[in-house]
Amino acid sequence: MKKVTLVGKPGCHLCEVARDTVVRVCAETGAVWEEKDINQDQELYRLYWEQIPVVLVDGEQHDFWRVDPERLRRALVG
Repeated sequence: MKKVTLVGKPGCHLCEVARDTVVRVCAETGAVWEEKDINQDQELYRLYWEQIPVVLVDGEQHDFWRVDPERLRRALVG
């Protein structure tokens, strides 16, 4: 089973849009997902602070800023 991680921060409009997409696509594909606050993790902040929201699939960066639902779906079922 694939695992999606959404890295974002509170109050981020793009993060809210990304969350909606991640929730919908994960529900359709059966993938699990989690959300991490970039402000609570120094390593995530160092890696991704200019790119949030960032979507990781099984720990590997998949998308940033805008999440393409079709591309995410392909990554999760492929």
